[in-house]
Amino acid sequence: MMKLLRNPEMIFVTLLLACGAVVFTVTAFLCGGSLGWLMVSAWVFFLLCFYIFTWRRYAAIAKLSSSIDRILHGEELSIADSREGELSVLHSELQKMLNRLGEQAEALKKDKVGLSNGLADISHQLRTPLTSMNLTVSMLRNPDLAPERRLTLLRELSQSLSRMDWLVETLLKLSKIDAGTAVFRKEKVLARELLEKAGETLLIPMELKEQQLILSVEEESFLGDLQWSSEAMGNILKNCMEHTEVGGIIRVEVSETALYTQFVISDNGPGFCPEDIPHLFERFYKGSNASPESVGIGLALARRIVQEQNGVLNAANGTQGGAQFTIRFYKGVV
Repeated sequence: MMKLLRNPEMIFVTLLLACGAVVFTVTAFLCGGSLGWLMVSAWVFFLLCFYIFTWRRYAAIAKLSSSIDRILHGEELSIADSREGELSVLHSELQKMLNRLGEQAEALKKDKVGLSNGLADISHQLRTPLTSMNLTVSMLRNPDLAPERRLTLLRELSQSLSRMDWLVETLLKLSKIDAGTAVFRKEKVLARELLEKAGETLLIPMELKEQQLILSVEEESFLGDLQWSSEAMGNILKNCMEHTEVGGIIRVEVSETALYTQFVISDNGPGFCPEDIPHLFERFYKGSNASPESVGIGLALARRIVQEQNGVLNAANGTQGGAQFTIRFYKGVV
């Protein structure tokens, strides 16, 4: 009883019932002695039932509160209740909340592990060019170094700096997409303009390797962001260029339906090893035939960019050999 009276609402109800009991009992006694005693008995019975019911209700709430406190201190408990009523509903909702919090805690734990692994990968990727640059700088300090050798080392130093710059820029772009801060425009993008922009930086390397870029494109288009899309397309074309032999051919075929606009990029290189295909778009994954300079992040960025624009990107070996990438930008929600 004393625990119940710690609650302000119970004090108010008790005082209200006491006043009502006194008024009605005095009135009953004035009307007749037997009626007064009947009124006293009725009030005692009513108050007894009310306080027993209220005590049980508050006991259930106290038990629930104790269970929540134990859970907050690390104990694994279930607070589900199979009975019906408002308290049972409260039990059920609290259990749902605890399950959701548990799922979120598990997701945060996985994110921490992923972040730790990502930082380790980034550290490894940056350490390689930094080590090479330190070695190159130490060699350049030699006053007796031949001019031809000095030019070669300076060229290697420039390549290492470019590689680091590309890596940092790519990681920043991925981070912006993951954080949801990257802005993707929804504008009409002409497929031809996209391919010309994406292949612009690859024209000289492809010319040096005597490769051909054959485009089969007309007036196809889709809603998206030209700048981001050219980044994704450029990474895919670069991948094809690097894995195609001298004199190879890279084809891009574009088609459009009522549902999507499709890009099929294929080459006549060696293609993918079957065990590499499920992991091609994982960050920092390097396939068995990857070049020594490969970082394993370009295709991961390409897929994220495509996905952010209501699209899908898949890779497979072509029916006639070589690698084949398929991009579909859907015109509706998929």
